Amino acid sequence: MSDLDTGSGAGSAYCDAGAALAVVGPSGTVTRWTDAARELLGYRAQEVLGRSAESLLASPHEVGHGFRREWSGRVALRRRDGRTVDLRLKVCALPGQDGAVDWLVSVIGPEAARAMSVAENCPFPMAVWDSELRMAWLNRALAEAYGGSPGDRLGRVLEHSPLYADTDAVRAALQEVLDSGEPVIGRELDQLDRRWRRTYALSVFPVEDARDGRPGVCSLNVDVTSSRRARERITLLSRAGTRIGTTLDIMQTAQDLTDVMVPVLADYATVDLLDAADLSERPLARLGVAGDGRIPAFHRCGLASIHEGVPESVWSRGDPVLVPPNSPFLDVLTSGRSYLEPVLDASPGSWLDHDPRRRERVVTLGMHSLMILPLHARGEILGVTLLVRTENPVPFDENDRLVAEELVSRAALSLDNARRYAREHTAALALQRDLLPSHPSGGSAVDVVWRYLPSDQRGGVGGDWFDVIPLSSARVALVVGDVVGHGINAAATMGRIRTATMTLAALDLPPAEVLANLDDLLARLGADSVDSKAMPPMIMGATCLYVVYDPIGRRCTAARAGHPPPALVDPSGAVTLLDVPPGAPLGVGTRTFETVEYELSEGSTLVLYTDGLVETHDHDIDFGLDRLCRALGERPGAPLEELCSAAVATIPAGEQSDDVAVLLARPHSLDPDQVREWETAADAAAVGGLRAAAVRTLMEWGLERLVPAGEQIVGELLANAVLHAAGPVRLRLIRDRVLVCEVLDHSLNVLRAGSAGPTDEGGRGVTIVAALASRFGSRWTPNGKCVWAELPLPP
Repeated sequence: MSDLDTGSGAGSAYCDAGAALAVVGPSGTVTRWTDAARELLGYRAQEVLGRSAESLLASPHEVGHGFRREWSGRVALRRRDGRTVDLRLKVCALPGQDGAVDWLVSVIGPEAARAMSVAENCPFPMAVWDSELRMAWLNRALAEAYGGSPGDRLGRVLEHSPLYADTDAVRAALQEVLDSGEPVIGRELDQLDRRWRRTYALSVFPVEDARDGRPGVCSLNVDVTSSRRARERITLLSRAGTRIGTTLDIMQTAQDLTDVMVPVLADYATVDLLDAADLSERPLARLGVAGDGRIPAFHRCGLASIHEGVPESVWSRGDPVLVPPNSPFLDVLTSGRSYLEPVLDASPGSWLDHDPRRRERVVTLGMHSLMILPLHARGEILGVTLLVRTENPVPFDENDRLVAEELVSRAALSLDNARRYAREHTAALALQRDLLPSHPSGGSAVDVVWRYLPSDQRGGVGGDWFDVIPLSSARVALVVGDVVGHGINAAATMGRIRTATMTLAALDLPPAEVLANLDDLLARLGADSVDSKAMPPMIMGATCLYVVYDPIGRRCTAARAGHPPPALVDPSGAVTLLDVPPGAPLGVGTRTFETVEYELSEGSTLVLYTDGLVETHDHDIDFGLDRLCRALGERPGAPLEELCSAAVATIPAGEQSDDVAVLLARPHSLDPDQVREWETAADAAAVGGLRAAAVRTLMEWGLERLVPAGEQIVGELLANAVLHAAGPVRLRLIRDRVLVCEVLDHSLNVLRAGSAGPTDEGGRGVTIVAALASRFGSRWTPNGKCVWAELPLPP
């Protein structure tokens, strides 16, 4: 189809596109020729352009000067193949510049009429533009969009388009096709005005311009607002799926929801959730509205706006939010259904009468459309989401409501997951806080410092633990362990192991026996957990290092169950990994562990830790152990706090993959004057002499007030040893934070607490000791047993 260059001021030359058309110049020659005309008569444009129009007549003199005046009627035309065709023609004047007049000849026969009817009645706005981008033709749909007479637009350049706010973009598309000859198909452009936002797909394709050889163009506009909005909704849902729910933080999930909805769906959005203190325990669906009419407290957790500073919001994030009575908010909370108010009514008598602060923002900022949606998941309402439009002039509709409900339902599930996680996390933190020692102390035997670093700095819940357990005779047990896994199960298992360890330590068992009993305990608990149908299997694997330090002689005994070895730093800075047989992890059920003994020098430091300190994703444990030893050796004689910080600093930034527990102990020995010891044969006659020696020692130590009880306890313990033991008997008094009375012999019959009956011959001495001492007990030694009792020192 060729272009029609009508010149400016075409006036009544408005005509139909798609017809067989020609333009005759003032001299009577053909200056325009359309494809439809070529198909009708067979002449190509280059064969007729510049040729006399009358030469196309079957009878040249049939119509004298018929193509230089306005008329219509039937005439016979000669086809290129020599045949003639009888057609009805219409000739219209096309006034041009400087008073010149061209003549538009159109064929209005049956074929042409059908083509003209299709283009003219096309529901999509169409126009033909000449080589200077002046409008040469427009159909009825575009003429109605402009308004006024269709002829008023002919010959004029693109301006004040009713379809496009950005006419520069349209003009650029028309010029692009003019220059390249390549069509532009479906380029989407927005029409933005104060009433509506619509999107049109602009298609432009070239047509021939016979006057100067340059192409003209034809434009076709299709309203794709609905499909554009549908695509935006799909994109919005896709974006929400990748952004919402990526964290288990309640506040962040609420904020992500508002950020996704603004500005694609709303100009302003909020998420208000039930008070965070109640969110993890008392869902709104179970609370309802209080009996006295009060509404549960809400807090603003998400907030977003197209305006900087969010002027629409009365409350900031984290602030408590007023839910007014007799409002859509209350209706949504009680019914669980969404509320849609396409045209927000802020006039007197509306629900905003009960919320003047909101009314002031609504009126001032031009909020004109509103949606309120419940956040509910798994049958529980967690809060509400508010959506408002201000700058976007299009009211919310049902499609918007459906999309918003889909978004909110996804976010509600994420919020509910975060709520449940927060509840479990709070319980696990409380459990761990209660199960770990709060103020561990090594008494006069060792100075201790410790650090606990969870791998999840925000979660803080793991199965690593440590302990410092006072034992009899001024000794102390140092324990570090690691339960497999994280979370409340790991914390619960850690609590079980720590409690069992403290119980076994109170029995004064050797380290290897303590681990053997723990191994048996975890194996049985694991079997019970697997057999249980009511509860999921619990984690029952753990590693442990158990060390006992005796300040009398500075002796250290240790055993480990699958745990990294302890490090010993001597006063010169030399670091040694103690050769303690590794053993199997607890819960395997092997019950085979070995105890080794070392003598510690004064001023040395014992370092116990979990594998999180020396293992990372990128390196094995040997690399981490070497790194730890170098760090510890660089600070000989450093204070424990400084040395502990150096140990923790060996973890590369961002590479901590497991919880870390570190326990540093600097041992001390008791002063020789704090310990007195006597040895005698197992002879009843020697008991009196040892009792007298004990009394003299107490007097020397200034413990006169303890003499009666101390003498009685020593006598009872010695009498028991003489009666039941074989070989020499040893008496030892230790003055530490308490007074310890010990009797050591070669018997393996460990003394146990009990009560003597009226006719019992024995057992009364144990009863007397129990009445006088604050604590008493017995333990095995390498050569027999030790029976001990403690008396608190006087203030």
